[in-house]
Amino acid sequence: MREVHEVTAVANAGLVDDVASRPDRGVTFLSAAQWRDVQRELGTDIPWHTRRANVLVDLDGLSAWIGHTIRVGSVVVQVLAETKPCDLMDRMHPGLKAALAPELRGGVHGRIVQGGRIAVGDAITVSTE
Repeated sequence: MREVHEVTAVANAGLVDDVASRPDRGVTFLSAAQWRDVQRELGTDIPWHTRRANVLVDLDGLSAWIGHTIRVGSVVVQVLAETKPCDLMDRMHPGLKAALAPELRGGVHGRIVQGGRIAVGDAITVSTE
């Protein structure tokens, strides 16, 4: 994983130049505040993309997004579920899997229903439907 300032999302697929994923996991989001909590607990300063999430958002948590549709940039995503941390996380950094487990700290994922561009600084809106 590497950090980029903008990316193209493809409907019912994923992000251009990203590892292929199932359509229901086309994009993953991670809370910046929760990532800081994880780093503090682990006593480390590892980059957020160590989590292997696609988009870092400046929110305290993401649980309220599950079951909703969000727009980020020109992209529309149906947020489906928690992104549960796997054993790979402990290979990235010892203890990372356990630190990501509480409060959906591992982030959320969803299906890209409308493709387009996502860039650093884009506004995010959550549908109330």
